[in-house]
Amino acid sequence: MESLTAAIGRAAVDGSISKVLARITRAELIVVDDIGMLPSGQAAAEAFYRLVDATYERRSLAVTSNLHPSGYDTIMPKTLATAAVDRLLHHAHVIITEGTSLRLAEATTGRGVIPLT
Repeated sequence: MESLTAAIGRAAVDGSISKVLARITRAELIVVDDIGMLPSGQAAAEAFYRLVDATYERRSLAVTSNLHPSGYDTIMPKTLATAAVDRLLHHAHVIITEGTSLRLAEATTGRGVIPLT
């Protein structure tokens, strides 16, 4: 999200947003990881929506988040969240996982941890 927001922000300055989105969407699969992990402002919300809109029915877009899509309006303005989720969920494969974090479970049981010497 941070990289996307920065790229779109730089492109907004010189009016090259369309070019940047065209470059990003050349990839067959675009992954946006951890939506909602950090607070996002208007610029991040707009960048995310622009990407979702640019990939809608053209490219594969994978989004990971600890938030259910119905909660995206807690991290971005409701109008952008509604429009983004509408496009994201149309034709989507939603995978919801439950349970504890594998990394946390390993760390609390001492597995996968190598003591410093």
